[in-house]
Amino acid sequence: MLNEEYDMLVTSPVPSNLETYYLSEEYISHTDSKKGFIDKIYQLVKNYTLKKKLKLINSFNTESKTILDVGAGTGDFLKVCKENNWEIKGVEPSDKARKIAEEKSIKLHKEITEIKNTSFDVITLWHVLEHIPNLVEYTNQLKKLLKPNGVLIIAVPNYKSYDADYYKEFWAAYDVPRHLWHFSKNSIQKIFSNINMNVEKILPMKFDSFYVSLLSEKYKNKKSKTVKAFFVGLKSNLKAKKNGEYSSLIYIIKNK
Repeated sequence: MLNEEYDMLVTSPVPSNLETYYLSEEYISHTDSKKGFIDKIYQLVKNYTLKKKLKLINSFNTESKTILDVGAGTGDFLKVCKENNWEIKGVEPSDKARKIAEEKSIKLHKEITEIKNTSFDVITLWHVLEHIPNLVEYTNQLKKLLKPNGVLIIAVPNYKSYDADYYKEFWAAYDVPRHLWHFSKNSIQKIFSNINMNVEKILPMKFDSFYVSLLSEKYKNKKSKTVKAFFVGLKSNLKAKKNGEYSSLIYIIKNK
């Protein structure tokens, strides 16, 4: 369903048993699985992007080095932050993922409401905002937890990318019903301008077009067509180089 005011797609109806869709063994962000080919690709890309994410947060001239990661999964990003002298906190609703994180000495909260009487220089949501049911309330909570002039980093899929248009209902990044909101650049800018926050920069996630295309081929054809997925991902990135519509985008959002 299209929300014209915000230029985004909305999943409707939302199933009442939404949490059960996260229990699947195939939901890889709640595991460290390296069983299949796609799992191995995911973990390989994850290790590379962890370094890129660290470089990004280190580039901010923060008051101190306090970070909150929302939707922290199995804790790998926070582990890297901790090893690089960041004071960390994280939120992860999945009991399974929190347990894996704890084995890495990363203790996570189940809900964001458990975090009180503190504020952060940086808050990150890596492919998380699209999962949040109460979007308006949650974005307001994020703002309250951010220091004045603090930085909010949000990475989300972009339904206006070439790979989204190519795969249509088979586009893996729609991930219905787990993904409740399907954002465009306009929607993110409007959502945060409504709470007096400003999108300062938009960065591409170039690996996502390849990984999402690989998954999309599997959904569409019941098997992974690796070569075809590679060329769709490549074409998506080449088109995005001109129009900015990459498969996934990182938004650097400043608190006022």
